[in-house]
Amino acid sequence: MKTLSSLALVILLALPARAQLSNDGETETITKVGTTAAQFLKLGVGARAIAMGGSFAAEASDLSALYWNPAGLSSIRGGALQLSTTQYLADITYSHAAVGFSLGSMGTLAASLLYLDSGDMEVRTISQPEGTGERFSKQDLALQISIARALTDRFSIGTTVKYIREQIWHSSATATAFDIGLLFTTPYEALRLGASMSNFGPKMQMSGRDIIFSVDPDQNQEGNVEVVNTEYLLDRFPLPLVFRVGLAWDAVNTADHRVVVTTDTSTPNDNNQYVNSGMEYSFRELLALRVGYRNRFERDSEQGLTWGLGLNMRVDRSTRVSFDYAYADFGRLEQTHWYTFNLIF
Repeated sequence: MKTLSSLALVILLALPARAQLSNDGETETITKVGTTAAQFLKLGVGARAIAMGGSFAAEASDLSALYWNPAGLSSIRGGALQLSTTQYLADITYSHAAVGFSLGSMGTLAASLLYLDSGDMEVRTISQPEGTGERFSKQDLALQISIARALTDRFSIGTTVKYIREQIWHSSATATAFDIGLLFTTPYEALRLGASMSNFGPKMQMSGRDIIFSVDPDQNQEGNVEVVNTEYLLDRFPLPLVFRVGLAWDAVNTADHRVVVTTDTSTPNDNNQYVNSGMEYSFRELLALRVGYRNRFERDSEQGLTWGLGLNMRVDRSTRVSFDYAYADFGRLEQTHWYTFNLIF
């Protein structure tokens, strides 16, 4: 319990306070919406986690733990492979691939790739609103390497280092960031506590030939240098830092049936706090039904209900495959469908 109390204290001290008094004396939250770079890092990973409303900090036990809480990787035995994809909003393709191996007493080592591709879009300008005939696209990626270890039979820790790159047409920005996660099984065996901090790193700044142009510094004076190469001065934007604290409770855990209830509280640096919650029912570890709700209490959020299912099949004594599907509602922006394949060997 002393470890649990210390962990809770660290998380509470780390949560940033973002409130001020408005003109009428009432407290007003400053959310800083739209002030961070690399927004693709906020989309989530894994159909199972998405179906449970993204409340996965304390339940992360597969390779999607690379995203939600790297400490969860310590539960992997042997090797594992995960492939996930979704056709996100506005026909954006978002994919995830991960592989991990147990190193015995040394822990678990895993690597993953997050990739987002907007597809080709027409270049439009004020003078040519119908298009210039050129096409551009946006690609984002994050390469991640994680290591996790169970320090005791109740306490695990994990960390991730990631290389982040954003590219729009001929301009790009890069950064290196870190994640850290903790996972603790309480003395009440059915209750687990997870906490993580994601995307801790420097600010990002776009650069490239798209922000370079030529200009005559003085059009009214002859004989001067008529062409000077000039570059726009672009702002630097922080990464979407987020703190998560979650609980997972095995409400039912028998040989045939398991019901787990989860909830997470997330504190991002570019929005107000929100709560994710979810539930999973599994029958004999073969079929799973899931439901959840995302971003409750977030201001102006279009996210909400999620649900999904999973099918787990054993190939032999050491090999299993599973297929997971998730549906996520986005209100006026319609919905997204997530698909994940897992191989455990």
